[in-house]
Amino acid sequence: MGFEVFTDKFESFIGTNFWTMIIAWINLLIVFLILRKLLFKPVKNMIDSRQKEIDDLYADAQQSRDDAAAMKADYESKLENATEKSEEILKASLRKAQLKEEEILKEAEEKAARTLARAEEQIEMEKKQAISDIKNEVSDMAVEIAAAVLSRDIDKDEHAQLIDDFIENFGENND
Repeated sequence: MGFEVFTDKFESFIGTNFWTMIIAWINLLIVFLILRKLLFKPVKNMIDSRQKEIDDLYADAQQSRDDAAAMKADYESKLENATEKSEEILKASLRKAQLKEEEILKEAEEKAARTLARAEEQIEMEKKQAISDIKNEVSDMAVEIAAAVLSRDIDKDEHAQLIDDFIENFGENND
């Protein structure tokens, strides 16, 4: 009897009884279920969708970074290829320039050789012409000396004098 009296006094002090407590628990369960249905699930769905959006943003950012890295690698590869190609073009241009230079030098040497050959031929022709002219002049001189010698009877001193006079007169007649 002591315990019941105590609980009764306690119940009267607190103001609840067993059935009130069970109804309060049932009310709490109903409120929890209603809140879960009306508040917790929509809030959880909203948080989940927001988390999905954030995850998608991170995935897009990572994809963008990966694409940028791939584009950078592609750009660097193209830049390296362009550099190599420009070096090849430069080398080819240098080779062409050297070949052109060699061709020009070869043509100049051939032209100089032809000019030299023509000059030598002309010198040789002029030399032959000069020799021919000298031969003609010497033979004319010899004929004139012979004619002068035959026209008169001269001795050795006169003969030398006649040749000297003829040579002096010959130089004056040709100038």
